[in-house]
Amino acid sequence: MSKVALVVDDSMVIRKMVTMALKAMSFEVLDAPDGRRALEVAKGQNLALVITDLNMPVMTGLEFIHEFRADADHKFTPILFLTTETDEAMRNEARSAGATAWIVKPFHPDKLIAVIQKLGI
Repeated sequence: MSKVALVVDDSMVIRKMVTMALKAMSFEVLDAPDGRRALEVAKGQNLALVITDLNMPVMTGLEFIHEFRADADHKFTPILFLTTETDEAMRNEARSAGATAWIVKPFHPDKLIAVIQKLGI
């Protein structure tokens, strides 16, 4: 059974870049353009990893994490923030909400892969 990852970003280009890196790691990839749609996509899925942007329309990454973590099925799913935000207070808020790791855009796929491997996924 393959590992399933969910990529949440309002940029189709970023979703495609992340998807390519994840597929190289043998992930099956689901995606969504915002947090609200991501919650719908995640329903009933056994996710090994979520990679989400912070600033998105409809529902931000932080709002998404709060709702995602409220679902017992996703309480311990690793969540990686992939964002342009570099503010330490925002990082702390993301950690408090349930983010596992943080990568700043622009990113190199090798860096993303290294972080995922470090998380043991």
